Amino acid sequence: MSETTPRTVPAGYWEDGNGNLIPADKVKPVDKARDKTVRKLIKAARELEVTLGQFKLLAMGEVEDFVTASAAEHGVTWGGKKGNISLTSFDARFKVERAMQDQLMFDERLQVAKQIIDECVHAWSKGANKNIQALVQQAFQVDKAGNISTARVLGLRSLKIEDEQWQRAMNLISDACKAVSTTAYIRFYERDDNGKYQPIALSLAAV
Repeated sequence: MSETTPRTVPAGYWEDGNGNLIPADKVKPVDKARDKTVRKLIKAARELEVTLGQFKLLAMGEVEDFVTASAAEHGVTWGGKKGNISLTSFDARFKVERAMQDQLMFDERLQVAKQIIDECVHAWSKGANKNIQALVQQAFQVDKAGNISTARVLGLRSLKIEDEQWQRAMNLISDACKAVSTTAYIRFYERDDNGKYQPIALSLAAV
């Protein structure tokens, strides 16, 4: 969690969004009330962020400890910190899932693969290749941050195209893709009356 340290504002003044100092008696009551509301909610949100962070560490540790102890009963040393795990209560009413997701990125070989793919598309006869060309263009589109979707690019490998150059490009894509970090997720579920597991929402967006 990052927090910007505000500059010291002289007594009797308020600082606006442009860094201008406004005399307190010139700030409208509604603006003061809005500021108070926002700061109150941000303070509560930061406290909740800390609590949720501590709970996540606790939950991840509990899952890891259980799996390690369970493996030890069978004479196995658990070394699967990157594996996905699903645990259920004895009555199957509750479920806890730990998921480890790799964050992927491509190195410079992706651009070489893209050039080979372009050459393949242009060399092939017309017709259905327009569809393939559209898929290729979509796969290599960048988002607002200038990033390429790893899922779309890797999805090109599922196309059954028996062409030596195309297969060379697919191999380059595989070689260019590297896991740069791993993010851990832990989710909680309760089974409803229909037997389906419903998530226990710990995110405001999911409430």
